[in-house]
Amino acid sequence: MGIELTLIHGVYLLFILIIIGVMVMRRDTTLVCVIGVFVLGLIATSSLSSAVSGIFNSFIYAINALLGTILVISVIVAMSRILIRLGINEVMISPFAKFIRTPALAYWTIGIVMMVISWFFWPSPAVALLGAVLLPVALRVGLPALGAAMAMNLFGHGIALSGDYIIQGAPKLTADAAGIPVGDVLEASVPLVIVMGVVTTVIAFWFLRRDMRKGLLQVSTEDLELTNNEEGSNLLTDRSKKILAIVIPILFLIDVSVMFKLNLQGGDATALIGGTVIFILMLISMLGYQNKGLEKITSYLIEGFQFGFKVFGPVIPIAAFFYMGDSGFTAVFGETLPEGSQGIVNDLGYALAHNVPVHEAVAAFTLTGVGAITGLDGSGFSGISLAGSIAGLFAAAIGKGIATLTALGQVAAIWVGGGTLVPWALIPAAAICNVDPFELARRNLLPVIIGLLVTTIVAIFLL
Repeated sequence: MGIELTLIHGVYLLFILIIIGVMVMRRDTTLVCVIGVFVLGLIATSSLSSAVSGIFNSFIYAINALLGTILVISVIVAMSRILIRLGINEVMISPFAKFIRTPALAYWTIGIVMMVISWFFWPSPAVALLGAVLLPVALRVGLPALGAAMAMNLFGHGIALSGDYIIQGAPKLTADAAGIPVGDVLEASVPLVIVMGVVTTVIAFWFLRRDMRKGLLQVSTEDLELTNNEEGSNLLTDRSKKILAIVIPILFLIDVSVMFKLNLQGGDATALIGGTVIFILMLISMLGYQNKGLEKITSYLIEGFQFGFKVFGPVIPIAAFFYMGDSGFTAVFGETLPEGSQGIVNDLGYALAHNVPVHEAVAAFTLTGVGAITGLDGSGFSGISLAGSIAGLFAAAIGKGIATLTALGQVAAIWVGGGTLVPWALIPAAAICNVDPFELARRNLLPVIIGLLVTTIVAIFLL
């Protein structure tokens, strides 16, 4: 099926390149994103008032899309602060401190645990479970917060989500679109996920250690103070702290069992953890501050919300622009795209796939390109059906390799948009670790690009 590319598609692609360039120069992208939304709206509607209104409405759309993540990050930060200030966190991390003694051990331990948990519950709930406990341990042994965020992000939103071997949400979508059994995609993805995961995490760790040795990246004094900030008004005894340090993990383990029993995934799993976090915050506030507990609950929630919206503030404009590449455009500007359009990003992916020569190497690199392009909307999942469809077309042309091509498109889409490169997709890890999501995206950029290149070359030999 042919897709008509219009001026809107060209302008959207142009602004993507400008935004990437501005990010590489380490400058703020808000102005570019707002202008991008305005220009798209002006072209689509030919109305100045609609284009201006579209800026505000795009912000509303982005906030609505991100609100669940903002809220869960906010309440987790609120809970983390009270755990730290009342000394409970110190008791909770003591078992881990016994065997995580170096930055390298912290990086790989956090990453592997994150990967395993993410296989079962997807990355956002996994970040929530891990952040409050393992981050302070990592900081104590000298792993910078950015390094911990990289480990959570690359192993969780990268390795675990791109394979998705337990929940199988991603391979089901790509397999259905390609018209092949899910098992074929799962089997074909194993070597690709391994290569991508090993190459990316090892290179990221090498860059991390290099910058740590040069003194360019260190544990900040602010981060260390944050992990040891016990308040004088704390009324908890050592025995009470030990009891709470046991009860809190038990509550989260109950969450895990409920997730299994009720098959809760993604947003539902995150909501369960978020509700549990609020319950823990209220319990500790009343026990730790007693007569002042009621006010402290509100105080910590305010502190958490301030942190959440401060972190997400710079992200909302850029998310607003990139959501225009998918269903956000129709939601904000109405049905103004050409007939048959599947969204700006998907249209660009189709155009790329239908305008390249057919060959094993070209097919592999095209699937990687299609996956990466469709991942730019920050979902990862929105474009993998397209990747499956394109894989079917190329496999028919070259006479083989449909499962490998499908798996490759899935890996590329989720690594980019699921995500390790799109700033708002990696915000959960960045926010929990209190690092700049844009800096985390920049840190991930070169390792992920190298990983995609190596994985694509491996896929060519597997075809």
